[in-house]
Amino acid sequence: MTERLDVGDRAINLTQVLKLAGWALHGGEAKALISEGLVLVNGAVELRKRRKMALGDTVAMQVEGGPSLILVDGQGQAQPEDIG
Repeated sequence: MTERLDVGDRAINLTQVLKLAGWALHGGEAKALISEGLVLVNGAVELRKRRKMALGDTVAMQVEGGPSLILVDGQGQAQPEDIG
């Protein structure tokens, strides 16, 4: 099941998303997950640690049964045009 992660209306990068979601305890751990190719953004492996994220982006861990989430604003809404 895909969970919703409230990122408000601020700019946020992939490393920050992993920390905010609780998937990484600190930036070094988040960067390691990304550089090992374990993080998917919108269904594709993402290797850019500072990738700028947008409302409606989905993030998942590339492991069987791994967690996934969708970025939403403060009201729990993603931009409709960003949801596929």
